Amino acid sequence: MEPAESTQPTIEPTQYEQIHQMAATEFTIEEGFIEYNTPTFYVTPQPNLKQAFLRLYKKLNSMQLVPILKKREKRVMLQVIPKPPTKPSRPLINLILLVATIGTTLITGYFLFDSISNPWINAIMFSIGVMSIMGAHEMGHKLTANRHKIEATYPYFIPGTPPWGTFGAVIQQKSLPPNQDALFDLGLSGPVIGFLTTTIVLIIGILMSNVSVVQELPSGSFPLPPLLDFLVGALIKLPAPISSNDYVLIELHPLTYAGIIGMLVTMLNLMPVGQLDGGHIVHVLLNQKARLVVSFIAIISLVLTGFWLMAILAFLIARVPHPDPLDGVSKLSTSRKIAIILAVVIFILSVLSIPFQLLY
Repeated sequence: MEPAESTQPTIEPTQYEQIHQMAATEFTIEEGFIEYNTPTFYVTPQPNLKQAFLRLYKKLNSMQLVPILKKREKRVMLQVIPKPPTKPSRPLINLILLVATIGTTLITGYFLFDSISNPWINAIMFSIGVMSIMGAHEMGHKLTANRHKIEATYPYFIPGTPPWGTFGAVIQQKSLPPNQDALFDLGLSGPVIGFLTTTIVLIIGILMSNVSVVQELPSGSFPLPPLLDFLVGALIKLPAPISSNDYVLIELHPLTYAGIIGMLVTMLNLMPVGQLDGGHIVHVLLNQKARLVVSFIAIISLVLTGFWLMAILAFLIARVPHPDPLDGVSKLSTSRKIAIILAVVIFILSVLSIPFQLLY
């Protein structure tokens, strides 16, 4: 039996000289050769290595070629390969999942607030809040991917069951990020945009919540977590005077509940595991051994806090190796190292916003 013909594109030998000339305009080439039909060059390290690689990356992209920069035996090696073929996107699937998730969030909102007047109005507001947060999070990733010339699909929303109504949304990358800066931006952009949208939804929801003074708290009530308590105190004028035997009861508006779910999603996405957003961030900061340690700690913390389903999913995600960016030599920019503080702050604030009693 004859072997099947490979559909993987190859580089013609006649292209080698052209690629060599293009690489020489950006790098000082020490040695050039063809290795397993792959144009390969040893280049001299230089201060503007990152910018030189990006310029070559853009030039080769028009030729359906991809450069890869890495170290081999303490030398900097540049290789050029054909751009891997990708399956065309099917927007109909995105649309079907979007409609399905709108449906599951509506149903979830109806059952959560069926004891309140106008349950369908509350369900619609809950659905709008949740979908706005999820959509903003994923579009943050999508716009960042476009800015860094990373091929990616539009969001795939994931329908869910009460008490959340959705298991979030994802975009699928069809090409690797060009360098560590792009990978970091890809990981941070979703949580930042999602967090800002969540905060807006929370504020609107708190302002629309009912506040009353009662002598006895009803069953199912819970103390507000620190950040949510702070927002309520800052935004709502509590009734006064209040005796020592009275309680302030805040009936959370559906948008507030949607904001709480948004904080939960932000917190889970920033877990430093695999190809989650937090996994992208730690991939550019830590070596492989350190990444395994922090991933293990994150998974154990999910188990201890009762997020069994997420812990199992995180364990499966952690088993899949995280791909390196095309430029594996250049380091993360200083401004992005400082921006790590922002990721930590968002994670902490998200945890402080989650009343865990409400979500089980």
